[in-house]
Amino acid sequence: MVPSVLAQTKLEKAITNLENNYVQEKVYLLTDKSQYAAGDPIWFKSFVFEGYSRSTLSTTLFVELYDADKKLIDWKTILLTNGEGNGDFLLKEDLPEQVYFIRAYTPYMTNFNEDFQIVKTLPVYNPNSPKSLEISKNSEWSAKAFPEGGTFINGTPTKFAVRISGSSSFPESWTGKVIDTQNPNIPITTFKSFDKNVASFTLTPASGKKYQVIVQDNTGKSNTIDLPQVADSGLHVEINSAKEGIKYTLKGINLPKPLQNYKIVGTINNQLAYKADINPLTNVVSSLIPNKISNGTNGVLQLAIFDDQDKLIAQRLCFIKSDNLSIEKAEITDQNIRQTSRSLNSIDLSPNPYFKNYMVLVSDDDSNKPEEENILSRLWLTGDFTSKIDCPAQYFSNNANNEALDALLISETWKRFDWNSILSGPVPTLRTNAQQFLSYKLKPLKNNALLKNTEVTLALKSGKNPPIINASKTDQNGYIYLDNINFNQPFNVSLFLNPEKDQRPNADQLSFTVEPQIKPTKFNGALPNTAYQLVTQTENKELPVSISRAINTQKNNKKKQDNNLQIDEVKLTGKKKYPTKELNNQLSSGMFNTMNANIFDFVNEEQHILGSFDILDWLQGRVAGVVFKRNEVGENVPYIRGGRAKLYLDEIEVEPGMITSVPVSEIAMVKVIKQSGLINNSILIYTLRGSMASKSTQQDQKNQKISSTIVKGYDKPSEFPVEMINDNVKIEKDTRETLYWNPNLLGSNDTPPRIKFFNNDTAKQFKVTIISFDEDDRLLYQNNIFK
Repeated sequence: MVPSVLAQTKLEKAITNLENNYVQEKVYLLTDKSQYAAGDPIWFKSFVFEGYSRSTLSTTLFVELYDADKKLIDWKTILLTNGEGNGDFLLKEDLPEQVYFIRAYTPYMTNFNEDFQIVKTLPVYNPNSPKSLEISKNSEWSAKAFPEGGTFINGTPTKFAVRISGSSSFPESWTGKVIDTQNPNIPITTFKSFDKNVASFTLTPASGKKYQVIVQDNTGKSNTIDLPQVADSGLHVEINSAKEGIKYTLKGINLPKPLQNYKIVGTINNQLAYKADINPLTNVVSSLIPNKISNGTNGVLQLAIFDDQDKLIAQRLCFIKSDNLSIEKAEITDQNIRQTSRSLNSIDLSPNPYFKNYMVLVSDDDSNKPEEENILSRLWLTGDFTSKIDCPAQYFSNNANNEALDALLISETWKRFDWNSILSGPVPTLRTNAQQFLSYKLKPLKNNALLKNTEVTLALKSGKNPPIINASKTDQNGYIYLDNINFNQPFNVSLFLNPEKDQRPNADQLSFTVEPQIKPTKFNGALPNTAYQLVTQTENKELPVSISRAINTQKNNKKKQDNNLQIDEVKLTGKKKYPTKELNNQLSSGMFNTMNANIFDFVNEEQHILGSFDILDWLQGRVAGVVFKRNEVGENVPYIRGGRAKLYLDEIEVEPGMITSVPVSEIAMVKVIKQSGLINNSILIYTLRGSMASKSTQQDQKNQKISSTIVKGYDKPSEFPVEMINDNVKIEKDTRETLYWNPNLLGSNDTPPRIKFFNNDTAKQFKVTIISFDEDDRLLYQNNIFK
């Protein structure tokens, strides 16, 4: 066995095509609960992977909520940092009871098969809905048998995987037997399922015989499978996992010529991981693929065998290091867990120089049910396979059956690419490139006419941050492009049409449209089948315990909100307001915070700015001793009592040109200070913060060459309420299920990350899920029960 060193062959060209053009992403979405009541919040944390590492391709994730009719209910645009993001939905209280679905995907993922996008099933209950959910009694299922390597050859012991598939649910347990159709009453061999998904058996066939597998579930229902026709020749493949790696054996049986010049190609995540050529004249080849080909990580290895003409002969999937999962664990240095009602609990993690950011979920969980899906099963299995797998998390649990996982992979096919298609040479068309953050196309209009090759000024403002001012120019088609925008909340875009020199503004109507360049795509696929069905609501229908608790928690939250509202109203009534003074205190800091100045309040007072070039032009003649002189480039320069005054924009000293480019619609306050301490003679311009609006420009900008609009941007996650306890609110029973949700718990080398949460009134044990990645994308994961 030697690595190939020849000139690039058809196969090697195909491998180059594969590595360069088939990079793909997958998503794991963690929600705080598995089922919800109408009116609940849904908290989610997303992880986007490229193969088995967090993706650096995408910075945007779309998360969409659909009803059972595939109607879009809500959607979020999530900012990804190092492949991670988080957000939330708030379900409406009148939402009909049914199964809902969360779809998550990056724009880049839309270049490939939609089946690889995650669609998560979430039952939502509503006792006021005319229809209610119940578990379907449908037990329809079917079975298939898959020979290892795809061949079934006379006289050769062959391992088969038997796989169950169902539209909604799987039988609890099942058994099987293999028969010769000529002698059906005597089983050749029998087997028992490893789990609900899969079983395996080994059979040595004889030429001319016809074999069948009869599978029977625990209710007595059976299914008969015809095994493939026994062949007299072919390539037999055997794979076995060992501690040191993957052992494979190839046997050429009655082939017209030996296996010389056959090739064995192993790919991990669509990248070449192993390649070897068979040089000697032989019909049997055995070798070991060392674990190091995966750089120490776990994952699915796809082995493909090609003949001397580069034709695909056989394929086999196997899992690398299934008995040694590469998972780090968090070290618990201290814990204070109490079961008393509404007690404060804490768990301290050891400071770690590698893992610094943690996803932590703490739930009241007394069910002791195993996880159905987790980040391990999504990363290593279901993110790359689209067939339905019952409880995939079981294959990576502490008591996992590696033989069951291997049988499952025998029954699967890698569908992220097809070797025959790649060998023929075509390259997939990427309609959507991986882009950094969000992009927008602006189309300014003056009197409904396009502005081509025209200079304009743009102001972008998000939250309490000062505006970002940009001088721009429309292109020959009349457009302006905003790229790499990463505001994590709605932001204001203001457009100011620069007047020509010495030209005053007139009554021209200025407007513009904003079109996002990165936007959601239509969901063309089918929603997954579920184990639920809708039936007519009965009068005394018993709700799931978790739903009854959720409804009670909503009532408690409303009590708390009503109480807080009453307190705020009392505060507001008793507070004497001085709007301009409050605005000055809010915007000014340190040596700039003084009332010994001329203050112009644009938020609370009408300042009549119509007809002014800019804010400095407006200020002329309004303050005694302040004059303006034009400099060599025509800018207004302020002077106070003969000396040049300093100019500040949001308390940062700037030149006049910076001030004149700020749209007057963005001004919150102007302050003129004369001979005051360190700042001496100064004019300070403050821009709007947060939800402030300029009273002065609301009417005036309709008549000036200024236009503004609000753009969605990324959706800012809500803050998870830390506790339910409030001394001012009478809460009879605290029934919260999610006790702690922190998608970004930070730690440092010195300070231990601390998980702090309040118990509800009933919890006796707490399910704690912790996820983290270090800079090398090593995964830390644990899911513990604390008592």
